[in-house]
Amino acid sequence: MSVSPVRLAALAKAVPGASLLGSPATLVSGITYDSRQVGPGDLFAALRGADFDGHDFVEGAVRRGAAALLVEEPTPLPVAQIVVPDSRAALAPLSAVFFGHPSRKLGVIGITGTDGKTTTSYLVDHILRSAGEKTGMIGTVTIRIGEREDRHASRQTTPESSDVQRYLRQMADDGVSWAILEATSHGLAMHRLDAVRFRIGAVTNITHEHLDFHGTVEGYRRAKAILCERVGAESGVVVVNADDPGAVAIEPFAAGAEIMRYSTQDARADLQAVGVQASASGTRFRIASGEHGAAAVELPLIGAFNVSNALCAAGVALAAGIDLPTIAEALSMAPPIPGRMARVDAGQPFAVVVDYAHTPDSLRKVLTLLRGLHPTGRLIAVFGSAGERDREKRSLQGAVSARLADITVVTSEDPRNEDADAIIAQIAAGAEEAGATRGEDLFQVPERREALRLAFDLARPGDCVLLAGKGHEGSIIWGREKRPWDEAGVARELLAEAGYEAPSS
Repeated sequence: MSVSPVRLAALAKAVPGASLLGSPATLVSGITYDSRQVGPGDLFAALRGADFDGHDFVEGAVRRGAAALLVEEPTPLPVAQIVVPDSRAALAPLSAVFFGHPSRKLGVIGITGTDGKTTTSYLVDHILRSAGEKTGMIGTVTIRIGEREDRHASRQTTPESSDVQRYLRQMADDGVSWAILEATSHGLAMHRLDAVRFRIGAVTNITHEHLDFHGTVEGYRRAKAILCERVGAESGVVVVNADDPGAVAIEPFAAGAEIMRYSTQDARADLQAVGVQASASGTRFRIASGEHGAAAVELPLIGAFNVSNALCAAGVALAAGIDLPTIAEALSMAPPIPGRMARVDAGQPFAVVVDYAHTPDSLRKVLTLLRGLHPTGRLIAVFGSAGERDREKRSLQGAVSARLADITVVTSEDPRNEDADAIIAQIAAGAEEAGATRGEDLFQVPERREALRLAFDLARPGDCVLLAGKGHEGSIIWGREKRPWDEAGVARELLAEAGYEAPSS
């Protein structure tokens, strides 16, 4: 990617109310918000965050060669500065100008929701690529520009706005026709997706998550609704889950957009799944649409929630101009989704499933599905809850597991700077209120490896052990340290230690 230097005056002009100190002719050759990454000629954006204030690092940025600063308070340093009320909000339009407004040069699809964003994104990507389109993705698991993929470890589903604009620029330069973005509530509320032109949006569901940040369910929904507003402003298409009250609740914010509703229950929806037949290997159904006809799908993903995700992906693909027969054929050849309902087979006489489920609703869906697949065995659930995140959901998670699993093992997920034992106690309290008994069907094991070991020790032939919450993630966050972690890999190690042998391929 090659981006020509841009004069500071042009960048400042992109931000209403900005003040420019220093020479307007200063040339900026790059943008970064990490002072450690500053190179000669860069603009350093001083962002205020929960743990750090970028203004504390401006001197270091200037020593490394920063040509200009984006700040909320002017500094006495001898360097050009753009002074704004909110540097994070200003970074988005400024970056869009610097990178040449790349979202105007390709189609951008935004997918939001509490659960299902990643699976739906992967399905949309697979359909578009099967139809011959060149795609890019920005999401929880990966950043992909054309065929170049980076399984990033940032753990930030929606990157900062300067990164988003840079990735979109790389996609445009690479000839990508469609960019698929997972649009989180944090990303939308914190301006990371400002200045991105969305042609298509999708809302999978809105349940209980991130109330630590948004305060209320209404605030959470309002943040998600920003995507609907952005699509409406471009007279695009918003695909909505008609079966989910939270998704339906934000439809009014999509003024100016075409609404396409999908459902597994409502015959009035624009897209419906009919004749659903589930098995342990996948799900058969027909996609029916009054406008586009009908087509049979043999989805190789299990679970009713994946039928809903497939309908959402089909709606997005229709909005992108792909015909229904092509969509159905692509869905019938859908690839596995990283860290979602992934089985670990090391020759053990019980099932082990790794899944990213980390909300009360997603945990309920996965446990319900696994109960149907293992009707004669016991369900053993291993999970935790993230520190410095939605505290209200913790007891709800515990209650869900107590009601649907036979044994609950509560462990650490990403404690961050919270007390891991306290988080576990909050989850366990919810489980106890729902009828679980400590030492019998409820266990608290802070060390995650030991929690997995306990679950495997407790498992009998025919049981199913669900390892929930980590999925594809490659680390556990303790304090500010990211300790390497591979859920499926650790499971294989422990099963091998127990004497099981993986089947030969």
